[in-house]
Amino acid sequence: MQLGLGAWHRYMQSGDPALLEELIHPDAVFHSPVVHTPQAGREIVMKYLLAAGEVLGNESFAYVREIVDGENVVLEFVNELDGIKINGIDMIRFDLEGRIIDFKVMVRPLKAINKVWEQMGAQLQKM
Repeated sequence: MQLGLGAWHRYMQSGDPALLEELIHPDAVFHSPVVHTPQAGREIVMKYLLAAGEVLGNESFAYVREIVDGENVVLEFVNELDGIKINGIDMIRFDLEGRIIDFKVMVRPLKAINKVWEQMGAQLQKM
């Protein structure tokens, strides 16, 4: 798990899609805060995470807390989009080789969810 968490932080610093692709298990599942059904498979998980990087990857994004329990990690983040303060968590489960097998995002407050939904929708349409 430490391998995976270290690789995730390296990806977050670099934004390099090749690092992300190596990190995601082929059968990974992504749980969006605004899409009802889980999104399964490396390709779609990559698409969501790359879009999130475009939307949330600004100078105000920061991880402020990290909780590790076995193969599970919870990373709390803060951000600001268009004057709306965002607070959220990334819940990540890694396999024994350090690859992401499950990634869940939760966001608050409601204004933040609506802003993320709006901007993620626009970004995903571009991809």
